[in-house]
Amino acid sequence: MILNVDLTSDVPLYQQLRDRIVEAIAAGVLAEGSSLPPIRALAADFGINFHTVNKAYDLLRQEGLIRLNRKTGAVVTVTAADAAFRADWSARARTLLAEAAARGLPPAEVLATCRALLDEFDTSESGETK
Repeated sequence: MILNVDLTSDVPLYQQLRDRIVEAIAAGVLAEGSSLPPIRALAADFGINFHTVNKAYDLLRQEGLIRLNRKTGAVVTVTAADAAFRADWSARARTLLAEAAARGLPPAEVLATCRALLDEFDTSESGETK
């Protein structure tokens, strides 16, 4: 698995790491049961503080996307979306769509972009696989 982060971005590194791992899970690059690199090794690879990677992994754990264990390390373990996740996701999507509308993006372009991005991810629940 190759993760790309931008060390000059305004987005915090832990958030970038979290986001790239979520994208890898969605794309099927990281399947259920896949091991993530150890925190210290990943930090060393990027030349960043291990607490940064630890924060990203902890966020993923809180979100139910990975399991952390002293013996096995970080392992992908995706839990199904519950009502709280659906409400939070909907609120975040609403804000992102509002930003697109406020900047004048046409609804057809927004929908086309959403469809194209969704096509990049593993859609095994609907019976399609990428």
